[in-house]
Amino acid sequence: MKESIKLIVEIVNTIHDIVLEISESAGFYVTDKDLHFWIIGFLGMFFFFFVHAIFKVLSEWSLTPISFFYTFTVLVVIVFAIEIEQKITGRGQMELSDAVVGLYGFLLLFGCYMFVKLLIKLILFFINKNTRSSNERTTQRYRSKKSV
Repeated sequence: MKESIKLIVEIVNTIHDIVLEISESAGFYVTDKDLHFWIIGFLGMFFFFFVHAIFKVLSEWSLTPISFFYTFTVLVVIVFAIEIEQKITGRGQMELSDAVVGLYGFLLLFGCYMFVKLLIKLILFFINKNTRSSNERTTQRYRSKKSV
């Protein structure tokens, strides 16, 4: 976990330095805050339009996938925050596998939820199908008696 964070930090720092050099060579002398303002602003807007397009398509099917993606994203942030907190406080070990196992727990329980939801939908489908066919037979009998 520690190595993963160091790698991510190194990548972000390298990109930061490259953007800073490019902006200075183009004649823009920006502060670190200016860089964060523009880079995070544009990155956020890119992600927003990307996520918005995906969620718009998903919302036509069901609200469940949107709720799942949002929950999963929040959980990713939480499990990494917990791992970082463990490193800072020295309570527990900071390991990527801990974060992954925690997310597996959510995925397993969510899978169980979806299975139960599917079973309920199937049961209701067959109940409604039988009720409809029973109602149709009753209606046909009523019509045939009426015409006699």
